Amino acid sequence: MNDALLSAAVQDAAESRTLPDGGSRTLLSFAYSQALADRFGCTTREVDCAALRQDILPERYEHNARLLDCAEQLRLCNAHVLIVGLGGLGGHLTDLLARLGVGRITGADGDVFEVSNLNRQLLASESALGVAKVRMAAQHVAAVNASVWFEGVHEHLAGDRMRELCRGKDVVVDALGGLQQRIELAEAAAAAGVPIVSAVIAGLSGYVTTVFPGETGPAELLGTGIAAEEFLGTPSPVAACAAAMQSTEVMRIITGRPRVHGVLFFDLGDRSFQNVLFDDM
Repeated sequence: MNDALLSAAVQDAAESRTLPDGGSRTLLSFAYSQALADRFGCTTREVDCAALRQDILPERYEHNARLLDCAEQLRLCNAHVLIVGLGGLGGHLTDLLARLGVGRITGADGDVFEVSNLNRQLLASESALGVAKVRMAAQHVAAVNASVWFEGVHEHLAGDRMRELCRGKDVVVDALGGLQQRIELAEAAAAAGVPIVSAVIAGLSGYVTTVFPGETGPAELLGTGIAAEEFLGTPSPVAACAAAMQSTEVMRIITGRPRVHGVLFFDLGDRSFQNVLFDDM
């Protein structure tokens, strides 16, 4: 593929669109993005990146533009995120990050869908029962955003394999259920020098936090006993809420937004949110 020719073709295909406030924005239409990928024998992600490098916004991200400029969208397009767990949190995260435009997602989960997953897991459906979660995640990403490369790892990560997959990522997302593997995942991310975005949910409450290498996170304080979700359950609203906040943290890290150093506790039962901030380290 000739990068210069692709860039020139993107510029030729771009069009200006008038905004409600009277300004304008240069866009590459969805149809042109697909056509150029076919013409140059490349992926639509490569076309999107070529557009973003020239301050041309792929049409699919038009409603990101009030929050993210083209440089920030390009950082997302070039990023690689590891999601460990593709259940209640991970299914929503996979969808949200794909729609946001994270260019590469590796999702790891050794489970298949069961009936008990249907109440809260976005990727679960009656027709998916018995199907590997990584397979459904790959199908979902392909249907939502063909510009995103998804790699499914059908394994319960541990030990060297966990450490291997953490290396080279921009962010690791802890979407695990329970408490058993969280400390090991946090240690693996720290060893790889990668920030980890974690959430724990139970009932209608939970917390979300980001831990950078060298910091102590909540997982190390909670231990590995029986999780509260075993007693309180995990209804769909709390999983969706926590995943939305996790995906926002991922966006914040990748785009270089100022960090909020602390833990956000929430309870949808009484509509309370409490941000417990830490001193900068």
